[in-house]
Order: sequence, then C-alpha cells, then structure tokens
Amino acid sequence: MTDRLAALLEQFPVSARVFQTGVLCGVTDLDGSGSAGQLHLIRRGRVDVQHGEGRAPIAIREPSLLLYPRPLAHRFVTDPDSGADFTCAALQFSGGAGNPMARALPAVSCLPLAALHGGETVLALLFDEAAQQHCGRQAVLDRLFEVLLIQVLRQLMEQGRTEVGMMAGLAHPRLRLALVAMHESPARSWTLDTLAARAGMSRSAFARAFHEAVGSTPGAYLQQWRLRLAQQALLRGRPLKQVADEVGYGSEAALSRVFKTHAGLSPRQWRQQQQG
Repeated sequence: MTDRLAALLEQFPVSARVFQTGVLCGVTDLDGSGSAGQLHLIRRGRVDVQHGEGRAPIAIREPSLLLYPRPLAHRFVTDPDSGADFTCAALQFSGGAGNPMARALPAVSCLPLAALHGGETVLALLFDEAAQQHCGRQAVLDRLFEVLLIQVLRQLMEQGRTEVGMMAGLAHPRLRLALVAMHESPARSWTLDTLAARAGMSRSAFARAFHEAVGSTPGAYLQQWRLRLAQQALLRGRPLKQVADEVGYGSEAALSRVFKTHAGLSPRQWRQQQQG
C-alpha cells in the first residue's frame, strides 16, 4: 500500500514538546502566539473550548483530543473545583508557516479518544508516563506525542476530515497515488498524462478530480511542492546548484526565477531573510 505520510514526514518532520500534565481548573487561556501548534489530550472532565468570534465553541463531554496544527488562541473553561485532566504538547512543524501538513489541516480538529483507531496502546503508555516521574520522562512523552500525531493524521485522512487541499488529495483512493509519486520523486519530469496514468484515471477525469480535491492544478501543486523542498534545503545550508538539481530545476537560474515569482526574493535573499 502507498505510504501517504512517509515523504511528508521525512522532508517536513514534526517535533513535540509536552508542557502540561495534570488538572486545569476554571479558565485557562492559551494566546496562540509563536509558531507552534498544539495537541491537547483531555482524559477526564467536562471542557468548553472557546475560540473568540467567528468560530463555534466545542463542548467536550468524553475523553477527547484537540489538534491545532497552527497557532490559534483558545480558552478552556472547566469546573473551578474538580477541573479536567489535561496532557498537552506544543507541535513544531518543520518549515513553520510553509509546512505543507500544517497548512493543509483544519484550524482545529476534535476527536474522541475512543474513536482513535490503534491509539489505545500509545495513549495508555502516554498517560502512564505522565503520571510517573521516571528519568527521561520528558523525552518519552515527547516521542509518544509524535507517534500519536501520526495516528491522528491517519484518522483525519481516513475519515475525510480535510475538505480541500493536500490532505484531502491524500485521502482520495486514486489521487493519492499521483501525490505520493510527486512527493517521492519531485525532480522527475511529471506531465498531466504521466500523473493521470499513475492514478489510473483518464487525463480529463484526473485533472478535474485533482482540482476539486486539492484546490489547484497538478502542475501548480508540483511547483509549490518543489519550492517548499527547495526552501527546506536552503535553510539546511545546501548549495543552490545542488538544490536546483534535487527538486527538478535544471539550473540555479531556473530555480531563482521560480523563487522570485513566488517569494518576491532570490533564493539567497530569502535564506538571508529567514536566517536574520
């Protein structure tokens, strides 16, 4: 079976850092500042989650998780005496605002823990570790949250919880084959015909379904994917000529033209700006 997440997680890894284990009582505000998302586990208690104007509140009445792939201010309202039992982690998506997974996910997702297929073992380990004070506790909790996030991503794709965008395309039984091919081999000279053949669809049906699910043409998506990979490689200090070859642009000049069009800066200027 095609692994829809392998290339994404290899090129754009996610790291977790646990910052809360225990009971929260009354009102708790998280301001949504910084660049990290958050993953909250509510093991016990009633919680009302508020997001300010324009977004409906969420009433949690059973053990659940909340995923915020991007910074978003939110408030937890719990019983002032008994409170609710939380275990929470900050999520740092590599590439920041340009991370394709963070950009493709809903602003907030809520799932009952009982509905997370295959999550029982990881959750049991995580809650047991959170309740103890073993050496290496922080590192173990962080790694367990990273595993849990992968299970959540699987679930969101299987349930079709991503309406439009890359994750919606990866949830499609045929489009996923073309998307994974582009993710794994970005330097290949993909055409509409070769991508449609990879998906097992006619040229016109593939183009129509891709635009409806992903929200762009296959060519525009491939260009954006190559650009994201180039940005990641540049931040890691890779030489521009090598980056251009790896992501499918035959020369530094070709990559520079794409950069200038989409980022408004040359690759070197963009890297200097990011590092500064």
